[in-house]
Amino acid sequence: MTERSQTRAEARELDIVTGAFSYTGKYIARRLLATGREVKTLTGHRNRHDPFEGRVKVAPLDFDNAQGLVETLRGATTLYNTYWIRFERGALTFAKAVENTRILVRSARDAGVRRVVQISITNPSEESPLPYFRAKAEMEKAIIESGLTYAILRPTVVFGDEDILINNIAWLLRKFPVFAIPGSGGYRLQPIYAEDLADLAVRAGHHNENTIADAAGPDIFKFEELVRLVACTIGSRARIVHMSSKLVQVACRGLGAVLNDILLTRDEIAGLMSDLLVSAQPPAGRKHLGDWLLRNVQRVGTRYASELARHFR
Repeated sequence: MTERSQTRAEARELDIVTGAFSYTGKYIARRLLATGREVKTLTGHRNRHDPFEGRVKVAPLDFDNAQGLVETLRGATTLYNTYWIRFERGALTFAKAVENTRILVRSARDAGVRRVVQISITNPSEESPLPYFRAKAEMEKAIIESGLTYAILRPTVVFGDEDILINNIAWLLRKFPVFAIPGSGGYRLQPIYAEDLADLAVRAGHHNENTIADAAGPDIFKFEELVRLVACTIGSRARIVHMSSKLVQVACRGLGAVLNDILLTRDEIAGLMSDLLVSAQPPAGRKHLGDWLLRNVQRVGTRYASELARHFR
């Protein structure tokens, strides 16, 4: 190595990504590597397949060892935090997830990290009747009060290769003769591609000002329109019917028992039907869901994606 190239290598800045072996964190880490950054991931799944073949350093995401987190985070410029839970399970509650986030950002501050880029959700509110959206607002407050400069990105539904929602809609449409839509199906979603979200996150990490922005894609669908788009693209002949949210919840619980998973919780169905997954801001993403579905038609929905298998087993 020449002296010049050695200087360049030594000058590479380190970024931390939580969950780089999972979903959104993987796209962010991939984008950072492509820009020449050094990347370390904090993960609670150290035995999970490494998609980066050793190019990303690995350290435990251990909230019970705050001092260890400080040492792990030391020397990093930016923390990209994708840590969260989809639903409560056992001792892992939304309140615990908020407290874990506080521990992480305090550790980042104590380690000298300059900036945190936090992945949140559209339309969080501390007054929300939905625990997920209420806890996301509390998490954002912890970020704002951390003393770090911050960028908070609020995505809607994220689609990509590791997606669960769109994939499992396609799986149900492939496997069953009937697909049940809760309620009218007129509530809206504005999905964003995972790579578009990663681009937004990395760009936000390179700035210094405090920002909060939605991250939504170019298309707004009524839920029934989205389901019919998926069905048409994959060639499903399933009959699409409307049912009450309570009946859909019962059906999800029963199928979940068969699959040993949780398809959708009552609160997730309520959140879906509350028109919270759309943005009033101009779209920040560019990729159209329909285009992505066409390119992935031979893959999407061919296997069921289990939340419990991915995060709890």
